[in-house]
Order: sequence, then structure tokens, then C-alpha cells
Amino acid sequence: MAFVFLVADLSIQHANLELSENLGRHRTDGFKNANALVVRRGAPFKISVQLKGRPFNPRTDSLRIKVILGRLYVEMPVTFSTKHSSSRWNAYIDPNNLNFQKLSIFIYSPASVSVGCYTFQLSVSTQDGQKSTVVGDFIMLCNPWCSEDAVYIPFEDQREEYILSDSGLLFMGTPMNLVSRPWSFDLYEPGVLEACLDLLKVSPQHQKNKRKDYLNRGNPVYISRVVSAMINSEDDRGVLKGNWTDDFKQGVSPSKWTGSKDILRMWAQSGYSPVKYGQCWVFAAVMCTVMRVLGIPCRVVTNFNSAHDTNANLVVEEYYSETGQKLNRSQDSIWNFHLWVECWMTRRDLGPDMDGWQVLDPTPQERSGGVFCCGPAPVKGIRNKRTDLIYDIPFIYAAVNADVHTIILSSQDQVVGFSKDTEKVGSLICTKAIGYPRVQNITGDYKYIKSPTSTLSSRSSTISNNSTLRRATAPEGVLVSLTLNKSPASGEPISFLVKAVNKQKIPKVVKVHLNAQAKEYNHSPSETFWEKHGVIQLAPMEVKVVQEHILPAQYEHVMENSLINLAVILEDMATHKRVLASEEFNIASPELIIQVADEDSIVPNKQLTATVTFTNSFSRPVSGLLTVAGAGLIAGKKQFRMPSLRPGGKASQSITLTPSMAGVKMLQASISLSDTNTIRCFKMISVNSV
Repeated sequence: MAFVFLVADLSIQHANLELSENLGRHRTDGFKNANALVVRRGAPFKISVQLKGRPFNPRTDSLRIKVILGRLYVEMPVTFSTKHSSSRWNAYIDPNNLNFQKLSIFIYSPASVSVGCYTFQLSVSTQDGQKSTVVGDFIMLCNPWCSEDAVYIPFEDQREEYILSDSGLLFMGTPMNLVSRPWSFDLYEPGVLEACLDLLKVSPQHQKNKRKDYLNRGNPVYISRVVSAMINSEDDRGVLKGNWTDDFKQGVSPSKWTGSKDILRMWAQSGYSPVKYGQCWVFAAVMCTVMRVLGIPCRVVTNFNSAHDTNANLVVEEYYSETGQKLNRSQDSIWNFHLWVECWMTRRDLGPDMDGWQVLDPTPQERSGGVFCCGPAPVKGIRNKRTDLIYDIPFIYAAVNADVHTIILSSQDQVVGFSKDTEKVGSLICTKAIGYPRVQNITGDYKYIKSPTSTLSSRSSTISNNSTLRRATAPEGVLVSLTLNKSPASGEPISFLVKAVNKQKIPKVVKVHLNAQAKEYNHSPSETFWEKHGVIQLAPMEVKVVQEHILPAQYEHVMENSLINLAVILEDMATHKRVLASEEFNIASPELIIQVADEDSIVPNKQLTATVTFTNSFSRPVSGLLTVAGAGLIAGKKQFRMPSLRPGGKASQSITLTPSMAGVKMLQASISLSDTNTIRCFKMISVNSV
């Protein structure tokens, strides 16, 4: 919007911010409904100025532009020269359109200017001192298309994925049974851009010293660190309140969120009160939204078996009872998965060797510089253990590299077994692939891989004469391994093999303890829900394989915990030394499918029909609530009650969609069942330009 102040025989009648042309040139088309023109730094944007009275006379009249950010400003003359310094603001009249009654003016910003909401004043002055001014607003974002910008990323498919894409996948579960959780980043939904800019304004840095904050906002290192702290609410008026209990009565369970829009709008509309509640994937996904909106390339990353090493010794201890029950004894912890984000930028503060992806973790775990934030930590620095560099490399390095010491305790708390695992932590680090709804393994970016990365479904240890648990390469003792026959799926038995190997030339009698516990991704397991005990005899050098099953009726009642810790302990009856093998895994959800009619002819503003079908693979009847959402496809959410469905039964629901804009959009469907986890699915829908 532009306001005009008039004088004399030469004045500005009105100014046109040329929204369509500028939004297209700056790749900000999605922000067409914003309160101001949205542009990217390091590239010119156009203003058309209609003059009233006589035409503009270049010999006697002059044009000047003042650009204002808070109390900072810069003034410049409007010239006829297109040659300009890339390090300074410039303004020039389009030489290809010399209509002195209607001027086309380009305003150019350096690629290092601050992100924020600007005001411009364009004034025309005559020789005798008469003056007319027009005032307008624009929003400045970072520009990954500009090679001089610190966030420049070289390939178009990267920019499409990490800047423009408003949906994605968050990977959860376990490496053997990945869960692809759909998430709508909602970049272009009403109120989201404004909330992201408000986040910078509400930050402690801005409130403490507005001038300093505005000056620093040209640096993506500074911006990303501010955002990392502002996504959580531990130190400030941040966006999300964390909650890792089972009590979400005062807010929304983290598992219920499907996108960033509701969270950011709720936060802004409440006067910047924290939204309840978030856990790691919610913190990371909302931060990804903010960074992409601000123009900084960003992706969500999952670290499977993520260590929280509280004493910084790069060791995490896990404890088991002598019958295979995992115990809650350690101050350290391993989350089955943990999500953070990576942002792409040059690190002029560290040197070109540290350019590229930077880890930022908005989940409040440890303080950095006295504040609950983390990063930016260069991934190259993590890989090379550059713990001397800023920011927070030791913390992230431990999260992906710590060793696991497994300790078996007797009923008198005596150590009766010990093993060391150097591969479990950070066993898979991944993100969404560019342009496709599938996983991309980036483990090699974080650590040097000793052998080709593979997803193992078994772990093994040995008992030797010195009671140390070792790998299968030990020359003597008893070896045990635990192998799942296949990735467990809802409604099917959990089938697994226990293999016991006598590595010695004497017979052995061995006690076998099998134990299964339900657990959440970030907690120690709860009580045992299934166990089995027995004795086997092993002849000298004998290998014995036992097939075991846990039936659906035995595990379905604990599925809301989503993960299972399964352990086997062998006890040598002669020496009373123990060996353990364990596996933590999730159960694949029942099938939920979205189908769309006439997929090849989908265009904006034309209705289409989608059908969601659920198949009940549980061994019991279920009922629940179906929710369907999709930014750019549906306004808000649609919900449908699903009646009780017998085992093996199917239910379908048709939904009418009306796409609002071209591009690849994500349609999400979820069923919240009354007695178990929410089941989710998604479908990518290509909306063609008319």
C-alpha cells in the first residue's frame, strides 16, 4: 500500500508496487496475500510512479528514495544509470521505459541487508523546491537465488525443496521400520509470514536493543540462533511449550499437530503466549517453517538413537536386570529418534571450510550462551570433531557418536555382564529426499562410515571367561543374537529368532530369559508385558536356534507407547556369567490410503474428489475420528466420525477438495482411534497451472 502527499504542478498521483511482476521475479508468489510486497535481498524490485501535472524533467527535477527499518534508514538518488555497486542500496529509472509521465523505478538492495519490514519514501522535487512524496511498505527476505547472499544454495531443485516447498516428511520410529510422518509447513497460509516476522520482533535481542538487532539481521548465523531460542519458551515469549509427560489436558498433545499454521497463528493471536505443547519433531518442524519463510534454506533431520550425554564423556550407560528387563538407572539417555533442523549458509565467522549445512536444535535440552538454543553447528565441523568451533559442536557430536555401555545387574546390584557398542548411537541420520516423498540417508555427512551403512535387525554379544560381553569374533564363550524375522506390522505376530552358539569345546547348560517392554521414544521402558524363561543345553561348539512369537493380543494393548524393547539374556549355569542381545522396534500401523480421481487434470479453483480408506488390521473392533487437511487444498480441516469397524473390515470416506494455487500440495489424513495411536497417511497432489 502506498500513500501520496501532493504539492504544486508536478506531483505523484499514485505508486504501483507491481505485485505480480515483483512476486514472480523474487519467487515470492505464495505471499501474494501478505500485508506488504515481499521481496528478496540482492535483487531489484520495481515501482511504477504515475505523475500528475507536467512530465518529469531530468534536468530540473529530482527523485530520491529513503528506505527505513525501525530507526535505521538510508537515502539515495534515483539515477538513470543501471550500473551500481552491489554493496550499496541503489535506485534507477528503467532505461527501457522512459515515459516521463509514468516512471518505472527499480530499487536494488545489497545481498547482506537485514531481514524485516521496511518502509520506503519516494519523493519528487522541482527546481524551485516543491516536493511530492509517496510512502509504501515492503518485506525483505534472504535470497538463496543470489550468489552474493550468505544463504545462496546453488541448484534449483535444492531451492524448490528447502525454500519453496510448504510440506514435507518427518522420519520417526526406528531404522528398521521408518515412520514417515507428513507435516504441512504452511509457508503461504494467512498469518504465517507475519508470525515469523513477529518472532524476530518479540525476541529478547530485539526488545533489549532494537538498533543492534536490526543491524545483525543481515547475518543468517544471527537470525538462526535467535529463531532456535524463540521456537521454545524456556527463556522468552517463545512459540512452544515443551511437555514430555503423558498429561496434555492444558493444551494439545504434540502427536495431534499436523502443521505449523495453527501453532504460529495461535501464538501470535494470543499475544505471544507459548502454545501447549511440543516435542522434538514439533519444535523442528515449526523452526523449518520460520527459516524457509525468512528465506534461509532449511530441512528437518532425524538422528536415530540420539544420545544425550549429560556428563560429556561420550559414553551412555544402559542397565538391564539379570532377567532382561531394561532399567531406569542412568542420568544419560538415548532417544530412539530426535529431530533437529539443518540450515544452509556460509560461515564467514569460521571460514569457508565450515560453509554449508548447519545444525540447529530448538528443542530445549541444554543451554548455549546461557539460553536454551543450539547451533548453528557446521555439519563438517561435527564430522571432523572440531569441538573448538562455535556453536555447540560437542553436544551434537556426542548425540551422533557416543558409545553405549550396556551393564547387566544382579538382584544385589552387582555387575554380572558388560558390553560396549560403538555403532548404535547415530546409526541412521536422514532427511527427506529432494523432490520425492522418500528418505535420504545423510549419516556419512556427520561421521566417517567404517563400512557401508546398513539397517541391522540383530545385535549380539558373547560371554567369555573374564565375564566381558563381546562381539561374535570372540574365540570362546557363548554367543547370543536376536533377529526379527521381518519388520513387525499391526495385527501380525512379532516373530524373532534367538540364536545361541557355544564357542567352547565343552557342553553348556544355559538359562534363557526373554523380556518385552513397551516404551516411548524418549523414555526408559515401562513394566514388562511379555516374558519367557527356560533352559537349553548346548553341546560343544553347537549352534541352536529358537523361534519365538509375541501374538497381537499380547502386545496391542501397549501400542500407544509405539515402541517395544525386546531383550534376551543367556546365563551360563556353570559360571553364572551373562550375555545380552536386544532390539528396540516399532509396530507398523494399519493401512490408511488416499486415492484421488483424475489426478492428471487437477487445476486451481476446480473441485476434485479424494477418497480415504482405512483397513482394520487389529484383532479387535476399533472406532475413531478421521481428520483430513491440506494447505492449498482445503480451508482448515474436515473431520468425520468413523463407526466401529470389525477386524479385517474396511471403511471409506469421500472428501471434496478445491485447490487454491498451482504446485505440489500435500493432502493429509489421520484417524485417531479411541484406544491406540493416531494412524496417518499422505498423498502428494500436483496442481497444474491453468
